[in-house]
Amino acid sequence: MIQGFKNFLMRGDVIVVAVGLVVALAFSGLILAFTTNIITPIISALQGGQSLGLGFTIRSGNAATFVNIGAFISAVIYFIVFMLAVYFVLVVPYKALQARRGIVAFGDPAPAKTCPACLSDDLPVGASKCKYCGTDQPAIAA
Repeated sequence: MIQGFKNFLMRGDVIVVAVGLVVALAFSGLILAFTTNIITPIISALQGGQSLGLGFTIRSGNAATFVNIGAFISAVIYFIVFMLAVYFVLVVPYKALQARRGIVAFGDPAPAKTCPACLSDDLPVGASKCKYCGTDQPAIAA
């Protein structure tokens, strides 16, 4: 039972989805900070305010119109630090573990070519027909 759980966790799909969810969570914080501290004050400028901090007030007398650049810069820094932590705590150890197992994780994509007929750009280099339109593919000179 434990071995099955370990095999489930070591599947590349699970790690990719987990990293994707963590990135989405961090990115949502960045978007929230952008909207709260930059977009909302611009919209609130139609009503009136003043505030202190790194930024500027769009309309004096209305604190809701303060564009808080400092909070946004803090969110960007948080995002970068958070993603570095995700990379060095999750991705690097996972890649090392998979390398010991003989599996390439998060490696470079396989070389691909473009179909001249339908312009799909993800065909394997050795493909003789396009998987989308069925057009014969020219041979690649070695």
